Amino acid sequence: MTDAPQHSADSAPVERLHPFFLLTGLGGSLRGIAGGYAGIGYLAATGRLEVAILGAIGLLVATAVGIFIYWRRFSFRIGADEVRIDSGIISRTHRSIPFDRVQDVDITQGPVSRLLGLAKVKFETGAAAGSEEGVLPAITLARAEALREHVRARRGLQVTRAEAQQAEPQPLFAMDLKRVLTAGVFNFSLAIFAGLIGITQTFGEVLGFDPFEREFWERALQQAGPVADYVETHRFGAAVAGLLTLILLGLLTGIVRTLLSDFRFRLDRTGTGLRRRRGLLTLTDVTIPLRRVQAALIHSGPVRDAFGWRELKLQSLAADESEKGDHVVAPLASDAELTPILNEVGWQAPAAELPLERFDRAYVWSLLVLLVPLALVGLVQVIILPLAGLIFLLAVAGTGLFRWLAWRRSGFLLEGERLLVRTGWWRRRTSLLPLRNIQSIDLNEHFLGRRFGIASLTIGVAGGRGFSSHGVPALPRERARTLRDELLSRFL
Repeated sequence: MTDAPQHSADSAPVERLHPFFLLTGLGGSLRGIAGGYAGIGYLAATGRLEVAILGAIGLLVATAVGIFIYWRRFSFRIGADEVRIDSGIISRTHRSIPFDRVQDVDITQGPVSRLLGLAKVKFETGAAAGSEEGVLPAITLARAEALREHVRARRGLQVTRAEAQQAEPQPLFAMDLKRVLTAGVFNFSLAIFAGLIGITQTFGEVLGFDPFEREFWERALQQAGPVADYVETHRFGAAVAGLLTLILLGLLTGIVRTLLSDFRFRLDRTGTGLRRRRGLLTLTDVTIPLRRVQAALIHSGPVRDAFGWRELKLQSLAADESEKGDHVVAPLASDAELTPILNEVGWQAPAAELPLERFDRAYVWSLLVLLVPLALVGLVQVIILPLAGLIFLLAVAGTGLFRWLAWRRSGFLLEGERLLVRTGWWRRRTSLLPLRNIQSIDLNEHFLGRRFGIASLTIGVAGGRGFSSHGVPALPRERARTLRDELLSRFL
């Protein structure tokens, strides 16, 4: 910080990103050009190794030059009342952000940045999710912390040194290692297979490796010798072993992903909102302004419900880069732990048992009508391909069953100045929508719904992933209209 800060950033000293940005920025750019790697791999696999090497060198040089030019053309100035960021190579952008518009300053450190002592700084202005805000991609951690103190001081939120040296108060919510690992178990994920599909689709022909093709396994079994004979003899055992392996990989993937993102999760109350810190390799320090929170989403499922666990998200106008405005403030918490968090936002936690108005039964019947043709296709497949047809029929039946189970526990409740909507069975969600935050209400009638005399409401709330919508499906047509009129009369 300068000894005599300028009130106008235009006259403040020019600062640049740390030179190590040339390393961190290069790594990020190289991760985004997978298509170039595919081309280089294809050239190498087809015997044109020299051309592949030249292409790799050219790609690296072009990326490095682009990063260098971006670094040279990026500068910022810190005045007493505003920050100005100048960026762009061909088209220049000069962005001025008054500090009285900044809710807080978020600091993020990836694994490489931690080794180099750098941090990424984002000026949280509470702009609409998806809009571009002020970001300094790579400055020293000490400079980032000093900058945050400077902004907070201008907003009257400065913490004295004596207060900073005192032990931190009890967090609003925190997760120890045991809780994080437990959350990982509930976050069962097969994302590793989605990644494998992407890799094989991109590099499969080049590498001659595609486990999603039947020919791949036929060749593997031919080369396996005694193992192939054992699999052929014990097909049921091999299928069970494969299923168990699939479950184990899903559990491990969920645990690893959760450990990386939510390690040392901590949520605190600050002067402007909720401060969330978490991460194992990439450390994030984000503040969610309370006045920007638009809705609350409580997620669960049949397994989580059996253990009394919930996940709480706050839908906010303030956009986190990875979450686009849907901020996880309690990845795995009990109802008792959710209550103080919602109280800080000024909202009351929903009761365990709510007198919900249930959706019309057509919510189930309209889907079953659409599933009948698919069931007939499945019956034909059973005759031609018994196993594939049976699997298809089970999938169709499961879809209908899940819709019926969802209908049994779904509904809505207009309670005071908020609307509660509960949906889903496997992926259960309870939405808390303050009426004052509703932006729009659409009444929808699709062709099949008209036959059943039902309509649905789509309620728009700003923030979240874009302009986020919450639905009240399958209400009798007249009830949907009266509910829409009642909601409109409340927030207009």
